[in-house]
Amino acid sequence: MKKSVAILGATGMVGIRYASMLSDHPLFRVVAVTGSESVGKRYGDAIGSRTGLRISPEVVEMVVSPTRPESIDADLVFSPLPTEAAKSLEPKFAKAGFRVVTDASPHRMEPDVPLVIPEVNPEHLGLIKWQRKKRGWKGFMVATPNCTAAGLALLLKPIHDSVGVERAIVTTLQAVSGAGYPGVPSLDVIDNVIPFIKGEEEKVETEPLKMLGDFRGNRIEHAKFQMSAMCHRVPTTDGHMESAYIETRDQVDIPGLVKELTDFRGVPQRLNLPTAPGRPIIVQDAQDRPQVKLDREAGSVPGMSVVVGRVRRGLTSKSVRLTFVSHNLVRGAAGSTILVAELLHHRGFLE
Repeated sequence: MKKSVAILGATGMVGIRYASMLSDHPLFRVVAVTGSESVGKRYGDAIGSRTGLRISPEVVEMVVSPTRPESIDADLVFSPLPTEAAKSLEPKFAKAGFRVVTDASPHRMEPDVPLVIPEVNPEHLGLIKWQRKKRGWKGFMVATPNCTAAGLALLLKPIHDSVGVERAIVTTLQAVSGAGYPGVPSLDVIDNVIPFIKGEEEKVETEPLKMLGDFRGNRIEHAKFQMSAMCHRVPTTDGHMESAYIETRDQVDIPGLVKELTDFRGVPQRLNLPTAPGRPIIVQDAQDRPQVKLDREAGSVPGMSVVVGRVRRGLTSKSVRLTFVSHNLVRGAAGSTILVAELLHHRGFLE
């Protein structure tokens, strides 16, 4: 029997992506969508014409509920809530017994909250037991990373495992959909690049260190390498492009590293989870790839694969530079969070 799920803040851009990806899902059935100003409206009317994505008729016809624990009944809650709402509401849902999987930012770096990409650090879900004990919750809260950090951490995982990351310097070119709806004013971003996104660089510099850290039973020992990020908003719709210069502990054999990236698989691939792409990292050898328009929907599950190109040696034999594209609303938001929920389901956390 499918597990019942609710989508909090379902009328936002990421909430709509959840509604689409969960339509006809083999493990989950959407039973509630919540909002604020849209409460009482038919969901299809609340989201209007903002999406060309397919959403099942059952979800389209749902009435938007208030975002309160007493207003919904579900086995699992997905939360793409805005930051301030997530800060106060997500703990209330967990305390009330709900299993909360969130891609909102407020609780990601709390010591007892797992921050998870299933291919990268599935063992961190072991924190759930400690979190429940420490907070006295019947439910729990698991977070997924910032949309930019998600693709980056997935890419760094096989590099760190094979040659050890000592320092990563990253420049990002981020799509306007990362700012939510209605996003960046058109006259600010068209024909322009904005070299500042509030809070973004701090997230990119800290979250991968937690995800690539070691699980110690009741805590995560963060990875020790250095991170530096420079984040830019650019006039593309979806898909974040990032260029990284990575210094390593060991010498880098470029063909060998390309093979490590191409062959990389994680627990979701071994379990054949529904939202797991067959190849989480796709390496392009064309000199002008990846490109946002051509590669953001890559993967056997569209948008769930990170596409890498221009893999080449850096200034020393212990360095590599590369460029990659990831879909900020799929791998960077709804897709990764749904994949975490599928892993939780497989491991019995939703029983």
